[in-house]
Amino acid sequence: MLDPITEQNRRSWNAVVPVHISHHADEATFLRNGGSTLFPEEVALLGDVRGCRLLHLLCNTGADSLSLAAQGAIVTGVDLSDAAITHARTLSAASGIPATFVQADVYEYLASATAANLQFERIYAGYGVICWLRDLAAFANGVAALLTPGGRFVLMEFHPVSNMFTTDWQLAYDYPQYGQALTLPGVGDYVGAAEGGLSPSGFSPGISNFVNPEPCTLYRWGVGEVVTAFAQAGLHIRAFHEYCYVNGERPFMRMVARDGRRMFPPADIPNIPLMYGLAVEKDTAYA
Repeated sequence: MLDPITEQNRRSWNAVVPVHISHHADEATFLRNGGSTLFPEEVALLGDVRGCRLLHLLCNTGADSLSLAAQGAIVTGVDLSDAAITHARTLSAASGIPATFVQADVYEYLASATAANLQFERIYAGYGVICWLRDLAAFANGVAALLTPGGRFVLMEFHPVSNMFTTDWQLAYDYPQYGQALTLPGVGDYVGAAEGGLSPSGFSPGISNFVNPEPCTLYRWGVGEVVTAFAQAGLHIRAFHEYCYVNGERPFMRMVARDGRRMFPPADIPNIPLMYGLAVEKDTAYA
């Protein structure tokens, strides 16, 4: 049974999933014809995934999972939202790209997969993941337990520095730290707000003026806390990159779209880190 906050978050995601889906034009055909929803940054950090057992945590509606499967990975996607997982399974069938999708709280999945002695050469999580984790250490330890010796975990994430600014670029908030809980009115329609940045198959206006009736609770973590959690779980830092742009989303006003669906600050705003990528590996000595 889910704790009350996690259950409420599940309800918030279930409410917004149909709205997000409404902005993707024929995603199944796009994927079936070789299209990919991935960005070059996570592809580079993951490396060659052909033949790898790959676990995609907090996989949302499955398009990124299926894009990884199309590269030759044997993919399992996990997400809290049953609406997201239902769509992921439908998208898998419609695109003809096989993958396994599991509806579960991430901590419950990590524990059950460890008990079942499951192992993965790659584990991936990306874009708006850390803020849903109530316990960073437990997450990192769970990831470490499921990695094969020499296996790699990759995280692509929005930089917490960006959470210090209002949408019109005004410095207004403290730096996120300590996993402090933040309750919000609900998961919003960031796919629609991205105006195609998150819809490589083609943008559809879809459902407009959505107001989520279900509130949600996020957890605020700093970059140092994230990196430290994986280091303390016994994983070695392979790469850590910071980027002064955002892939796909438009979290601020007047963002400038450039090639590859990358969104940059306007010319009058100094460059600040808006996104980061982390790759950590399990020592082969664990074999």
